[in-house]
Amino acid sequence: MKTSHPVDLNPKRSEEPIWWSLFGAGGTWFAMVTPVTILVLGLLMPLGIIDAEHFSYDRVLAFATRWVGAAFLFLTLALPMWHAMHRVHHGLHDLKFHTGLAGKVICYGFAAFMSALAAIFLLML
Repeated sequence: MKTSHPVDLNPKRSEEPIWWSLFGAGGTWFAMVTPVTILVLGLLMPLGIIDAEHFSYDRVLAFATRWVGAAFLFLTLALPMWHAMHRVHHGLHDLKFHTGLAGKVICYGFAAFMSALAAIFLLML
């Protein structure tokens, strides 16, 4: 029996799910966590609604050196970077700048570099 849509038994593997998952996670993190961070650090603390003593250097350092705090700070720094660089990569394509593999390496390489820097800086604390 011959089907009209043959099944490809050896499909070509793609790395796109990795980039799209980082893009999705970064967008979600940026949409949900960043506004709260800006609200707390940019409005509530300067207006005196939240006591600035809660964000003293010692308390922030204690938060950043615990694994939960370090993970939170790492995700806050790294995930939006992956989201942004994925947008830049595909934005260039939409603007008819077909950068190909070089553009992909530059965009995702920059996101990986910045994520590594964030991890290194957090480990140095």
